[in-house]
Amino acid sequence: MSQKKKIRIGVIGAGHIAQVAHIPQWTKLENAEVVAVSDIQPSKAKWVAEKFNIKQFGSNPQELIENPDIDAIDICTDTATHKDLAIAALAAGKHVLVEKPMARTFAEAQEMADAAEKYQRHLMVAMNVRFRRDAIILKSFIDGDELGDVFYIKTGWLIRRDLSDQENSWIYDKERSGGGVLMDLGIQMLDVAWWLMGNRKPVSVKTVLLGKNSQLDVEDSATTLINFEDNSVLTLEVSWTMLTEKERFYVNVFGTKGSAQINPLRVFKDMHGNLINIIPSRDENSILRYKRSYRNELKHFINCIQNKATIQAGASEIAQRLRLIETMYRSAEEGKEVRV
Repeated sequence: MSQKKKIRIGVIGAGHIAQVAHIPQWTKLENAEVVAVSDIQPSKAKWVAEKFNIKQFGSNPQELIENPDIDAIDICTDTATHKDLAIAALAAGKHVLVEKPMARTFAEAQEMADAAEKYQRHLMVAMNVRFRRDAIILKSFIDGDELGDVFYIKTGWLIRRDLSDQENSWIYDKERSGGGVLMDLGIQMLDVAWWLMGNRKPVSVKTVLLGKNSQLDVEDSATTLINFEDNSVLTLEVSWTMLTEKERFYVNVFGTKGSAQINPLRVFKDMHGNLINIIPSRDENSILRYKRSYRNELKHFINCIQNKATIQAGASEIAQRLRLIETMYRSAEEGKEVRV
């Protein structure tokens, strides 16, 4: 059997996420190769190209999009640029991986999803949390009915972020990012929790924006409660500024036959009147979970291109995440629970 040719990747954006997550993990895949990188700062593109031994670099993303030697584009730029870059790449016949958030609005995301359908190319969003090993195992437990009917998921991500960091200042600019911590951290936790629940239909949302930081024009903390049509509930809390002892990243799942959590993965079941704690073997530490989630994500993207696998975190699915995020903002603005 002949070996399939490597998928040649062009990376647009040479900032933090490209340097620490995407490009290092691309280099570990045998069936993919980063052949070009572009950034609006030519010196940064050159530095990244030299560090990772990438042959081509420049400051014009259109050169990568139009390059016939490139099969797929990996977009690692700020959110405001995602729609135009993704649609241009899809129109040029490229498959596209785009960092989260997919877009600033549901309308932008839907345009991107429509373009992927029109040009018959894959458009995948980099929702790496669902590609963590502990999340994948937990999903298999839920789908295998080990926890019974899941009726409640509690999830959150609380970190202390340096709000004066100029490298990532665009995150705090609503025009460029689309929103604050709900768009940054909330979209990831919403995605993994909703995915674990089987993408059931939400019916109402109640959100409160808690952030009190006057430096920002976006929220720095938020909490939300989502009701689904089967009466199950999802709660979400996210923050850049809450004074916690350490970073908190959690997903807690409760079902009629058991409960579970990730980070680390633990499963609790009632067996003959005894609470059993099931701890999977070969559990990874938090750093490995983070790094390998990106590798798993990239491997899946390549598998979709080469083997026509069913795409996870595809454009249409993730556009619905943004639709729900917009409903959260509407709930917060109106100060009440709103219908989805």
